[in-house]
Amino acid sequence: MNVSGFPNGLTPEAMPWLLALLGLVLVGATLEGLVRSFVLRLPYDWSAFAASVADFAARRGVDALGLSLATPLLAWVFAHRLYDIELTGPMPYLLLFVGQELCFYGYHRAAHRVRWFWATHAVHHSPNELSLAAALRLGWTGKLSGTAVFFAPLIWLGFPPSAVAAALAANLLYQFWLHATWIPKLGVLEWVFNTPSHHRVHHGSNVEYLDCNFGGVLIVFDRLFGSFIEERSNIEIRYGLSTPLLSHNPLHIATHAWVALARDFWRAGTCWEGFKILIGPPAGKPKL
Repeated sequence: MNVSGFPNGLTPEAMPWLLALLGLVLVGATLEGLVRSFVLRLPYDWSAFAASVADFAARRGVDALGLSLATPLLAWVFAHRLYDIELTGPMPYLLLFVGQELCFYGYHRAAHRVRWFWATHAVHHSPNELSLAAALRLGWTGKLSGTAVFFAPLIWLGFPPSAVAAALAANLLYQFWLHATWIPKLGVLEWVFNTPSHHRVHHGSNVEYLDCNFGGVLIVFDRLFGSFIEERSNIEIRYGLSTPLLSHNPLHIATHAWVALARDFWRAGTCWEGFKILIGPPAGKPKL
């Protein structure tokens, strides 16, 4: 999962554990497809599964290059940090968790409202069928577009960059199971935590469900900032983009939103209009 872009990134000791967890994620996504296809005899889009795995592999390859638009800024922030926060005792870990959740909420909401960031995030919303494999499809241009800048405040406050990267990795790994359509609502947990029900709504392209439920592990910031929408039994969720992407070509999936953005930017009459295209909402999306 895309957690690089921080100075020093994850520690070498953490990498084997992360790779092992990613392996389990791949196994889990594959098992879901096999059970649905051969045990339950339900339709399953194996072409979409293959496209998601290809996107996952491409992202790992891009990460290995070590290129990140955010790295110079994060390095500067790290050099001018306010404190050196030592992760000893439960309180610093709790503050890191809550701070990371807030930063992730800010990033995720911006990824839906700012077209520059949506160009990468649209990849995650491109599957027309929600499954565990869809969690693998995050796009491989996140580092190149500078999404890690949203976590700069944590580094500026003094949290170790490796700890911030690890917290984000844990956040994304938690979200894997949220892409299951077969897990029902979870009672009182729905009030505090992001759950499969909440995330199903997030992936809906219905007008009633657009741009909501941006939390990672928690749903409390959505409730606090007015972006929470509950799953309704009388509205069937339609997954995918507002204009469905029917291609299973991994390159087209990864670049289609960037191509459209570049086209509209090129056609802009003035520099100001071009700038508004870059930072404005994706075409056809209502304002929050």
